[in-house]
Amino acid sequence: MGRFCLWKVAACASVAAIVAPPALAQAPTGDAPPPEAPPAAAPSAGTSYAPADFARFAPRNAFDMLSNVPGFVIQESDTERRGLGQATGNVLINGERFSGKDTDISTELRRISAANVQRIDIVDGATLNVPGLTGQVANVVTAATGLTGNFVYSPQIRAKRTPARLTNGEVSVSGAIGRTELSASFRNDAFRNGNAGPERVFTPDGTIIDRREEELTVFGDQPRLSATLRHSFENGSILNLNGAGGIFHQDVQELGTRVGPGQPDRFRDVTERTRRYNYEFGGDYEFGIGSDRLKLIGLHRFDHYPFLQTLIQSYADDTPTLGQRYSQILDETETIARAEYRWREGAADWLFSLEGALNKLDAENGLETYDANNVFVPVPFPNATGTVEEKRAESTLTYGRPLADNLTLQASLGLEYSRLTQSGPSGLDRSFYRPKGFVALAWKPSPDLDVSARLAREVGQLNFLDFVASANVSGGTVNNGNANLVPPQSWDAQIEATRNLGPWGTVKGRLYGQLISDIVDVVPIGETGQAPGNLDSATIYGIELTSTFNFDPMGLKGAKLDLVAQFQESSLKDPVALVYRAINERVKRRLLLNFRHDIPASDWAYGASFDHYRQTRGYRLDQDFLAYNRPGPVGVYVEHKDVMGLTVRGSVDNIFGTNESFERTFYAPRRDGEKLFTEARDRYYGPVFTLSVSGRI
Repeated sequence: MGRFCLWKVAACASVAAIVAPPALAQAPTGDAPPPEAPPAAAPSAGTSYAPADFARFAPRNAFDMLSNVPGFVIQESDTERRGLGQATGNVLINGERFSGKDTDISTELRRISAANVQRIDIVDGATLNVPGLTGQVANVVTAATGLTGNFVYSPQIRAKRTPARLTNGEVSVSGAIGRTELSASFRNDAFRNGNAGPERVFTPDGTIIDRREEELTVFGDQPRLSATLRHSFENGSILNLNGAGGIFHQDVQELGTRVGPGQPDRFRDVTERTRRYNYEFGGDYEFGIGSDRLKLIGLHRFDHYPFLQTLIQSYADDTPTLGQRYSQILDETETIARAEYRWREGAADWLFSLEGALNKLDAENGLETYDANNVFVPVPFPNATGTVEEKRAESTLTYGRPLADNLTLQASLGLEYSRLTQSGPSGLDRSFYRPKGFVALAWKPSPDLDVSARLAREVGQLNFLDFVASANVSGGTVNNGNANLVPPQSWDAQIEATRNLGPWGTVKGRLYGQLISDIVDVVPIGETGQAPGNLDSATIYGIELTSTFNFDPMGLKGAKLDLVAQFQESSLKDPVALVYRAINERVKRRLLLNFRHDIPASDWAYGASFDHYRQTRGYRLDQDFLAYNRPGPVGVYVEHKDVMGLTVRGSVDNIFGTNESFERTFYAPRRDGEKLFTEARDRYYGPVFTLSVSGRI
């Protein structure tokens, strides 16, 4: 009853805030506000923001500009799904979706210099002839002339035990030469992380049976080169080419000491090593056929992913040293061909698409253990090597038209075919036919209110790695692999409303729900094994609020508060306990607050942030676990927007010492049996100091 009331109050409050007229609300005038004031118009269908609207933020690129559109939060496209399919995310560039996969939209936006942004239009996805988009969508319109460049350098130091991060930065160029627009960037997302703290192991009655002190260090670099080229022909044809390639190197070490009654003292050393590289090349060509348009899209990508995890545990007495090692080498390829044909009949827009994709994963996993001479020797690891291939095709027909001056309909109907084959003793060859589609409405009942609704039938995708056996020697878990997995399907529904509050800002609310069949969760395999598998059904529902509140009407000129709040519930029937519980490791609640004050008539700004995130518990057949931070990190920063032409920001994050915590409970033989013991850790990582220097080149 309490949970139901909480949801009622949250939903009613959000609807009231969006629909009720604010006391001092003003309709957008279309005039650009002075540089020291925030944009007066909140995002709504047809609302545009000019570069002058962002002048007080001194943006260097399109990402900086879009990040400061009131009430708008950039949503990345779903780059994990196989194929391209219909558009995802909520950002277009010059009215087009980005056809790459390994390069996210944030990287693409950072490559576009602010000097080359003509305007940013905020529209409802249902009003566009780009199937898949829903709710508020940003279209970044560029008008490049000449070449411009940007750079950012962000060294970082942690207060505790972790070496300085000195290699994080990006340099990019963009512009136009004649009818050709191009952009390129080199970026290294470096990270130097770590934490340390105690872990206690105790029985159900609270008796401590083991005490541990552990220290974790994580070093990584992700250098990546990416580029795009767009050429507009005199006959109206458009050619887009994109490419990207990079490496991901990560080294992890966890050192620990363990003491407990009746046990020898132990020293534990866990190391992980990743040496990964990938590349992608793609493009599209759009041209006219009479009054219609045809776009041809192609993409090929490759990912080589070797991983090695080693556990060495030595003892203070003459107990033999324990050694385990898990190795994994993955090679994944994807090749996509897609065609989109667009035409118009009267007030209606039509689009027919046809796509084919070939996906392949070669997995070679191995498990080794120490012998009597402390030498690693292979041990039997069934179903750990194999090849999974998928041939997938889909066709969709999309129809859109205005039903009234303030009401637009978009509908799509499609069919997906996939053939999954797996090599090895337990390999299978299966085919699936799945219908998919959606109906979306965009309604603008008043100049200050936009409402959209969407109902969709979606077909999910499988993680090919779940088909083969894998292990985690640090956590002591093994997945047996499951060749009988089938893709999940779902009915997805949402309603979204955006309210312009005039000079006060904007507020957006979204209610959503999912009914999922064949959801993937951990299921029993044989008598004692476990692996990802399908369960009959699951539900997800939630509410999300996104808002920007301006303090100008209260007399604090140039100040704003951005807020994102999400509350989500989920349910499925547990395959062990046979009771309903939440889905494994899904978001439960999130609260993100960002305050910024650009001091009028100066180049100074300062701000603060708070990020609280909590997810549901994770479940295996013999354990459950939860990772969390409490309450969440708080950060502050000071920024000067003109230090010899550069923007310099100094920030301190986690100033109140939020720790990284984890707890895990073990059962025998499974979770419906006896509770054995619980591990609970609390690791401190301390304040994080970052200096960011950005400018034009």
